Amino acid sequence: MLVSMRRILDLAEANKQAIGAFNVSTLEGLMGTLQAAEELKQPVIIQFAQVHESIIPLEVMGPIMVDMAEKANVPVCVHLDHGEDLDYIKKALDLGFTSVMYDGSALDFEKNVANTCIAVEMAEEYGASVEAEIGCMGREEFGSVGAEGDAVESMYTDPNEAKEFVGRTGIDALACSFGTVHGLYLTEPKLDFDIISAIREKAQIPIVMHGGSGVSPEDFRECIKRGVRKINYYTYAAKAGGENVKKHCDEADGVVYFHDVAAWGREAMKADVMAAMKVFAGME
Repeated sequence: MLVSMRRILDLAEANKQAIGAFNVSTLEGLMGTLQAAEELKQPVIIQFAQVHESIIPLEVMGPIMVDMAEKANVPVCVHLDHGEDLDYIKKALDLGFTSVMYDGSALDFEKNVANTCIAVEMAEEYGASVEAEIGCMGREEFGSVGAEGDAVESMYTDPNEAKEFVGRTGIDALACSFGTVHGLYLTEPKLDFDIISAIREKAQIPIVMHGGSGVSPEDFRECIKRGVRKINYYTYAAKAGGENVKKHCDEADGVVYFHDVAAWGREAMKADVMAAMKVFAGME
């Protein structure tokens, strides 16, 4: 069943849990994620990041995501992740996405506010929700390995600025920086939990964790306790799929068929997504 992010986050708040927001850049990733959600009977957010346009166009993947969300037997939000251009956000809304993220974090504060307000006005016409970002989570969400120190204290979100930003834009969820980065972690992430608490107290809005792959279950639980309600997850699921494909290819005696490759990838991504969902929902 297709729902907005606002409704998904209401469920998360009621259950004091976080909802997994899984980027899907392939049909195998999409199928594995929805299968995991249905087996666990958990609401889920499926996302398409603008940076993944080079893998598969939004015009191709978006309608498939919306159609499969409508047919799912659990609440599903279809969300645009890291939309950097307002026309791209409009394209996602036209395709039936129920939530969009405007990412103006690289802009100065006033420009970010102005563009986010436009995104909110556009989304309201479609009954869709809006996420926006202040602070910096480092490299783009493409599953690439980054250098040590991508997240530094100077990039962390200021709670007072977060309060002003939310008040002026009217967004539904705020992505902020408290020590996570996109991609693979080369060292254990050091999260500032107090920033989460301070932002939640001042801004009074659900907090979004970007760079969620690779964080320990204990740290996930602490973030959720402090007010994180949406956790973005991509890199480690994609890595699990790739590693399983490599394993089977290495073991193969003879020809490898692509339909088998797709199944191996889907199988591993589903298992990784399911494990993450259990942690986010407090099931383990």
